[in-house]
Amino acid sequence: MTSVPVTLSFYGASGTVTGSKYLLTVGERRILIDAGMFQGEKRWRDENWADFPVDPSTVTDLLLTHAHTDHVGYLPALVKKGFRGPVHATKGTIRLAEIVLRDGGKIQENQAKDHAEGGFSKHNPPLPLYTLEDVEQTLPLFREVGWDTDVDLGDGIVARWTRTAHILGSASIHVTAPGTDIVFSGDLGRHDHPILKPRAVPEPADHIVMECTYGDREHPEPDLPHTDFVDAINRTIDRGGQVVVPAFAIDRTETILKFLTDAYRAGRIPDVPVFVDGPMALAALDVYEDTSLDELADGITVADFKGMPRIRETRTGQESRRINEFRGPAVIISSSGMAEGGRVLHHLTRLLPDPRNTVVLTGYQAEGTRGRALEDGARTVKINGRHIKVKAEIVRDHEFSVHGDASDLIDWLRDLGREPECVHLVHGDPQVAPVFAKRIEDELGFTVVVARHGEVIRIDQAEPVTIEEGEEPLICGEPERPGE
Repeated sequence: MTSVPVTLSFYGASGTVTGSKYLLTVGERRILIDAGMFQGEKRWRDENWADFPVDPSTVTDLLLTHAHTDHVGYLPALVKKGFRGPVHATKGTIRLAEIVLRDGGKIQENQAKDHAEGGFSKHNPPLPLYTLEDVEQTLPLFREVGWDTDVDLGDGIVARWTRTAHILGSASIHVTAPGTDIVFSGDLGRHDHPILKPRAVPEPADHIVMECTYGDREHPEPDLPHTDFVDAINRTIDRGGQVVVPAFAIDRTETILKFLTDAYRAGRIPDVPVFVDGPMALAALDVYEDTSLDELADGITVADFKGMPRIRETRTGQESRRINEFRGPAVIISSSGMAEGGRVLHHLTRLLPDPRNTVVLTGYQAEGTRGRALEDGARTVKINGRHIKVKAEIVRDHEFSVHGDASDLIDWLRDLGREPECVHLVHGDPQVAPVFAKRIEDELGFTVVVARHGEVIRIDQAEPVTIEEGEEPLICGEPERPGE
């Protein structure tokens, strides 16, 4: 038994795949791992507006695994509510998070304005979750960390970041605290990311907080990659239509561009105009081109994802609107990846009602998003208060995901080299996480639990004791109190 109690609280990505937030409490220290925004179903999106479970001003440190919105997007809201501690992250994550947060602040402000002008919000007036000013208050808090280097956080707490090959800058974080240690997997990449250096293995730990987004499936690995996407482009060109690709601005845009370049060079698709529509995606592309980050896989250069002859970068809103005037076949890559916001919405509004056109979904589509509705065959989708008919062809390309599949996840867990006291599964749909939990038990024999939203556990002893919110943590083996 240690004199310093250590607890872990699950305030996001538990019972759902978004909103990553885990609070590690070590004595008087409160360390938040990730500050993600909830996306998808309304009941989860509403959590973004709820009071944070602890006073944000009492959170002493924040550690980031990577720069996707569901891991960093809530950070300005925390700052707005009083958080002022250091935010530790890799250089790549800091560069990309700056882009993500500024874009998020702009989207928040614009959506509030559009909802007010359109009259389709139940709030009067509709307000942004945070503003661009809140973002500017956030950015000076970032502190750069190196790869596989101990960062002393004080009070006997040490953190170390290790590559996960999910997106540029993405990491698992190993935290050593008095009486225990814990690894937060972050989002784990596949064994063969198309453009990034391969993932590495962190030091083993007593407790593992592990994502399981694709814990119930295996990614296809065909001899000829992305055949569905290639066929969709060629069909759409033949009928004079356009292909719109809702794409995450970070990493997905780059991997799609590399695929298009490879397909063109191999003669699988013709020379077709490719619009990369969005300042966020283009700013992220600039970061990927920064050779000082040294994160691209050996042999990969900028030419590998900028090789289409008629690639067009549209940075301004006016340039984006001018795409509507283009009448020939084209491929339009625009965020967001789940079609929940951004410029892709005005492209979908224009293209969905026409059967000549095609929408290609290239990433995970969370429950409750427009992308999931399209994937599930919706006849209409609601965009900016209007119901839009869906007559365009919808194609799902499952090969783009840079989330590890079930075998990738098992391999990562096995490679840690030591059986943990417990594996805590997060970032899994309710029907997925139990499937992966059983696979861990069957193949590795590890103790595994599926984390519950709001759950608090004590981890500074051999066996964790589950505590409900508001209860005092019991030390494992402690006698019952009188009267209990």
